[in-house]
Amino acid sequence: MLQPEVVNVGGLDVMAFASMQQLVEFIVHDDGTVFAGSAIAINPEKVMKAREDAALKTMLNQAELRYADGMGVVKAMQKKLGRKVERVPGCETWEAIMYRAAAKQVPVFLVGAKPEVLQQTRDKLSAAGVQVVGAQDGYFKDEAALLQQIQQSGAKIITIAMGSPKQELLIERAKKIIPDAYFMGVGGTYDVFTGNVKRAPALWCKLNLEWAYRLLSQPSRIKRQWSLVEYLWLYLTGKL
Repeated sequence: MLQPEVVNVGGLDVMAFASMQQLVEFIVHDDGTVFAGSAIAINPEKVMKAREDAALKTMLNQAELRYADGMGVVKAMQKKLGRKVERVPGCETWEAIMYRAAAKQVPVFLVGAKPEVLQQTRDKLSAAGVQVVGAQDGYFKDEAALLQQIQQSGAKIITIAMGSPKQELLIERAKKIIPDAYFMGVGGTYDVFTGNVKRAPALWCKLNLEWAYRLLSQPSRIKRQWSLVEYLWLYLTGKL
């Protein structure tokens, strides 16, 4: 499969996938093998954090796949490429990867979230035919033991829900020990998947206003959302 075009957005190299399905098939192949490496969803908040933190910027650019999950990033890519670019939403992409893993019988390992949320996620995936070979909540203390457990499980897809940049840093260390697997940082996806966190209504999603819905639902996010204002200014002034 051809590599997608790469666009630099605020110092991060983001891949312009034609669709979510293209990315999913790029990761889980028709023969049941997987893309070896990691994927990170890039949104305006990550771009702004990377501009302030050189080490984070380097770490994000070391991921083998970086895709646009955030309309601000999509708009910047479209402006530079002069053509339409599809947004690849992280939560939906993770679900699609899980269902393709079920169809291709690819073993999966889950890391992160609260114990009860993790168990609900595992149960729901197993009911859908996903071969979940192991799971560990986000409150582990022995990272070496966890990585050994993942390695021994035979998992080929490992998804980690610990928030950014914690999950990305763990993935970078894990790849050195388990180089032939696919890793994906998924933030709060397990909570959304199990219904413990309410998703934005369909209309808000269609209008790309999930960020506003989350802000209204969690006013404490206001400090994080300020980065969107800074991002917009950079976009409008052509500095991304």
